[in-house]
Amino acid sequence: MSNNKNFEHIPQEKFQFVQLDATLHDKKLDTKARSYFADAFLRFRKNKSSVVAAWILLFLLLFSIVSPILSPYATMEKETKTFGEAVKTFFFPTIETDTVYTNAPSYVPAIAKLNWGIMDGAKTRDSQNDASMLYWRGIAEETGMNPVLKILKTYTLQEKYRGKWRERNSYTIETNRYFELGIEYRTLSYEDFQKIQDWQNETGIQVIYPYVDPKDIHDITNNPDIWYKCNSKGVAELDKDGNFVPAYSTKTEMQGPVEYNSIRIEGDPGNYVYSWAKSGAVQVRLCYYNYYHYLNGHEPSYVLGTTTLGQDLFSAIGVGARFSILFAILVSAINLTIGAFYGAAQGYYGGWVDMVLDRISDILSGIPFVVVATLFQLHLAQKVSIVVAFLFAFVMTGWIGMAALTRKQFYRFKSQEFVMAARTLGASDGRLMFKHIFPNGLGTIITSCALVIPGVIGSETNMTYLGIVNLSDFAGTTIGTLMSQGQANVTTSPHAMLWPSVFVALLMISFNLFGNGLRDAFNPSTRGAED
Repeated sequence: MSNNKNFEHIPQEKFQFVQLDATLHDKKLDTKARSYFADAFLRFRKNKSSVVAAWILLFLLLFSIVSPILSPYATMEKETKTFGEAVKTFFFPTIETDTVYTNAPSYVPAIAKLNWGIMDGAKTRDSQNDASMLYWRGIAEETGMNPVLKILKTYTLQEKYRGKWRERNSYTIETNRYFELGIEYRTLSYEDFQKIQDWQNETGIQVIYPYVDPKDIHDITNNPDIWYKCNSKGVAELDKDGNFVPAYSTKTEMQGPVEYNSIRIEGDPGNYVYSWAKSGAVQVRLCYYNYYHYLNGHEPSYVLGTTTLGQDLFSAIGVGARFSILFAILVSAINLTIGAFYGAAQGYYGGWVDMVLDRISDILSGIPFVVVATLFQLHLAQKVSIVVAFLFAFVMTGWIGMAALTRKQFYRFKSQEFVMAARTLGASDGRLMFKHIFPNGLGTIITSCALVIPGVIGSETNMTYLGIVNLSDFAGTTIGTLMSQGQANVTTSPHAMLWPSVFVALLMISFNLFGNGLRDAFNPSTRGAED
């Protein structure tokens, strides 16, 4: 109370005006105003996991676009009958197949020569005995390409043979999957036989090697890699210096009518036979690695290896990812459109309209997706494309979630003051729905699409992986198909299933993290909430 008395009699000179101007002005803001999307982007940048997911998504999208373009094994057909076929060929080019290099590991010749232990076509082989090592040595000496990259382990085993104990060596080695094929028999026309000779003379790379008559090696095997004399057990007979004894045929009367006038192997006295007459054609022994070079214009080069069908896995994943991403975006766009109109009608009109439409969506949501997809494939696919039938299966029930979300947004905003003001000014129902209410909920609706896309990709991958739907005839291949093919050889060729699985896993996780980040950025009040 004593303090209050001190302020009862304040002298007038203690008071003064702060401002004597006639008008007062607000101070100008020093900071620049941000738009709604700029503010959402700022919040999104603070979510580190979503930013990383966005970069991973960008990389995967660029991979799906660029990999078929960079790969020499993805080709587009030059002649197309319709515009639809031209578009299909452009987005989903044909991937060349090689029936010899199937399930082959990663191999890039330039990197393999650096001996870094990567992309060298390495394949581990256990329990190789001395006879096997002689076999690999024979391939290396004839072709100049040593299949044995390294000897990992050497074991000395004791075994009983004819009542006596003896030592036997066993090896664990790494072989080059592309070199170990060595030589194979091929039947060629006279024209092709001459073309290969011309190519050999031009490049200096030997494809055709001297012929070996199986009768000269005791007729014990028809293995084209056996070019040396063997005993009755099929084991190479070495001379006193430990060298192979060639068993090349010199039966000139059996060679084809087209004279061989190209590269001859070292040590050829001039009478080795390089072709064997076969009723209008010739059979030859050729080095498949060099023959591949002749056919394709380059050495085999597979960054991620090959599939079960002999397709380049690098370009196959790119083509499969193109289909999955484009299909998921198309499905999401269609479901967004249908769900937006359906949910808008529910939320805006309410009452009996909402009740009737809600019961319809409840009935459709109870139909299992697998049943729908299977029935559409069995019946609708015969009348239209399999892709169109598969698309209908996704669209038939896929819009229900989007409609429910749109309905919720309309119930949220339709009673707001700005809507009532627009209605007072005479705005029509359509204008109120799609000019005033829908744009306010658009952020939440669009971010939900980012969460729908991985769901569509996952469903499509599962269906093709299980073989319920086969889309290979349209898209060439899909991620699910690649995983299904790789599963059959997962123990011997794990890369064939590993890389497609890694790709789809990264794609699914990144899309989910990216979608969660968008949701939190556009609607901070739901930060951390699960859908």
